[in-house]
This record gives sequence, structure tokens and C-alpha cells, in this order.
Amino acid sequence: LSCRLLLRGSALAGVVYYTRSVGIWADTDRTHQLLDGVKAQLCPYVQKAKKQLPFEVPKLPGSGEVRFLAKHYYNEGVKNSFRFVHMLPCYAGRGLKKVKDTFESFAESPAIAGGEAKK
Repeated sequence: LSCRLLLRGSALAGVVYYTRSVGIWADTDRTHQLLDGVKAQLCPYVQKAKKQLPFEVPKLPGSGEVRFLAKHYYNEGVKNSFRFVHMLPCYAGRGLKKVKDTFESFAESPAIAGGEAKK
């Protein structure tokens, strides 16, 4: 469990570091330049893929739409994080009750001695 958490945390840190070094978290003009550059680099590959696909590929979203979606999903993530923190005592209580009930059920189950159940 802790190994997976460590790997996920390091992957997240790497993504944040890379996006910051590229300039995604910089000012708006720098982000627009970066988006335009990515679009320009992807254009030949998208055109090649369009010829091979049997359906119409939609255009890449504009920078305004990308900003809106980024803000929307960021806000949803913040709201869900606060909802989780708000519900954490409830989740902890449920988990402790399940652990308690499990140990009580182990204590109530008949002990087996020599292959036969005690009565």
C-alpha cells in the first residue's frame, strides 16, 4: 500500500515539476504560446491519422474552452477533496465498527480442538 502511494506521489510530483518547467503554470500568454506550439507539432500527425480513420475527427478545442475545462475540473477536484475531508470521520467510524464487528465475530465463533467443535 505504501509503495503504491509513494509511486503515485512521485509520479504526480514529476508531472507537476515538468508542467511547471515547460510553462503551463506561467502567465496566460506563455500558456497560449505553449498550446499553439503543441497544436502545431501535433497537426501533421493528426492529419495522417485522419486519413486512416473511418470517421471524422473533431478539431482540437480552443484555448478558451481548455481554460474553462481546466478551471471546471480543478474546482470539481477541490470540492470533492473537501467533501472527502468532511466525510472522513464518518468513513473512519464505519471502518472501526467493521473491524470491531469482525473481531467480535471471531471471538464468538466456536473454537476447534482436535478436529471437533467444542459445545
